Amino acid sequence: MPNKTKKEKEPTKSAKSSTKNSNATSGKDTGTENADEAAQQQTASKRPSNSTPPPTQLNKIKYSSGPQIVKKERRQSSSRFNLAKNRELQKLPALKDAPLIDREELFVQKLRQCCVLFDFVTDPLSDLKYKEVKRAGLNEMVEYITHNREVVTESIYPEGVIMFSINLFRTLPPSSNPTGAEFDPEEDEPTLEAAWPHLQLVYEFFLRFLESPDFQPNVAKKYIDQKFVLSLLELFDSEDPRERDFLKTILHRIYGKFLGLRAYIRRQINNIFYRFIYETEHHNGIAELLEILGSIINGFALPLKEEHKMFLIRVLLPLHKVKSLSVYHPQLAYCVVQFLEKDSSLTEPVIMGLLKFWPKTHSPKEVMFLNELEEILDVIEPSEFVKVMEPLFRQLAKCVSSPHFQVAERALYYWNNEYIMSLISDNAAKILPIMFPALYKNSKSHWNKTIHGLIYNALKLFMEMNQKLFDDCTQQYKAEKQKEKYKLKEREEVWHKIEELAKHNPQVIPTAECQKTTQPHPRPLWNIHITLFQGVGSGNETVLFISTLDICRWTLRNSIFFFFVCVLYVVSN
Repeated sequence: MPNKTKKEKEPTKSAKSSTKNSNATSGKDTGTENADEAAQQQTASKRPSNSTPPPTQLNKIKYSSGPQIVKKERRQSSSRFNLAKNRELQKLPALKDAPLIDREELFVQKLRQCCVLFDFVTDPLSDLKYKEVKRAGLNEMVEYITHNREVVTESIYPEGVIMFSINLFRTLPPSSNPTGAEFDPEEDEPTLEAAWPHLQLVYEFFLRFLESPDFQPNVAKKYIDQKFVLSLLELFDSEDPRERDFLKTILHRIYGKFLGLRAYIRRQINNIFYRFIYETEHHNGIAELLEILGSIINGFALPLKEEHKMFLIRVLLPLHKVKSLSVYHPQLAYCVVQFLEKDSSLTEPVIMGLLKFWPKTHSPKEVMFLNELEEILDVIEPSEFVKVMEPLFRQLAKCVSSPHFQVAERALYYWNNEYIMSLISDNAAKILPIMFPALYKNSKSHWNKTIHGLIYNALKLFMEMNQKLFDDCTQQYKAEKQKEKYKLKEREEVWHKIEELAKHNPQVIPTAECQKTTQPHPRPLWNIHITLFQGVGSGNETVLFISTLDICRWTLRNSIFFFFVCVLYVVSN
């Protein structure tokens, strides 16, 4: 079967699932603020990305049939807002009706008016009139900044950032799932933010603000700084998926426009991951952060920096061992594959890392590992495949032998992949002896008939690949089975001999000195140990087995004797 060239390799499955929220690649990341990087960024922003990270799932999967699932009651979030004391807002004139010279000042007034916070939790029906004034004002500003040019002037930058900060930077409510158990979209309802009618419009405004053609990063960097980014990253732990989706897009835009903040953003995301892996194992925004990183990795310059390689080894690979892997695995697999497409020399440490963290008792997680491994094999170079094929297929042999039919089925689907089959064909002499015992044994012994069919298909492909090698493996397997039967028979015979010798074990064991006398006497315990040692060492001693009954009798007799000696000693004194 001919090898596929690199150009002919199909794109990975995770790359096929694109999101309309993902933007073009942010540009090659060099970590500096020089003019060359800015030029690369502008060029890259015009060039559409060939692949985008898989989107975070917001909608629950719906099934057409089956029993009705009892869902938990949807919980409203209660973020801690600092409510304004004076919440009586006056409706300001519309921006489009104001004279051109007064629009900037009116725009600033509306931004300041929207800094007033309202109560949506304890008393949601309070201040309805003023809540509507704020909502209408936010909606008007979103439309104004979207459809008009030259409206983002220098005075708008501080007011816009302050309005965003006051409305959104807040203390998040306690987690509705503090134990960190896996979120199940079929049983668990997401916790929604009660103040979302206003928060959504604030997010919309700030996103349009960043995407405006008038936006100047050199002016905005005085207000959008490291402290702002850190507060923004803290909001990723929000339980409302709608908010995390906005945060994902906004952080991606900031990363693309503010070159000086790139290294800081990556470092703070790393800190979130480290805390998640090694301390809490609970964070709501891991999937969204990985989705952002997927686009960032796609824009890394070659050759990769050591910092980026360490991120792959020390952060992305350990993320596979967290129990809530299923929540963010598609995004994680996409990031790993992006690294391997950038630098194929990372293939060996990545695959060995996956084998290190391979789940032992969690079958659904094992299926996820098999999915990711196939995506890696889709982009692997033949020279790198040779380095990892033996440990890799030893693990696949274990998966084929798994009693969990989904694990065995997913492993056997590898034989339907043309590129993987071309790699196997080129290295059949090493791979077939590893896989043949598991395939041959389970072709008859596995409980699931579907697995039988998939195994027969794999064996047929191996047979067509190299008939002579297949026959040799068959003969070798049968010879090994005969050898195992012979060893088992020998072991049973040895145990039978031991049992027979134990049955004929004498009740009284004479010592070598006592054999000269006619009256045998019970053997001292220390002589028993000597006999055992001599019997094992020299082979001259005939008595090798001592029954427990003999030892008990000796102990009982000597205990009574010692008791009387002690009594006589006490009486005599």
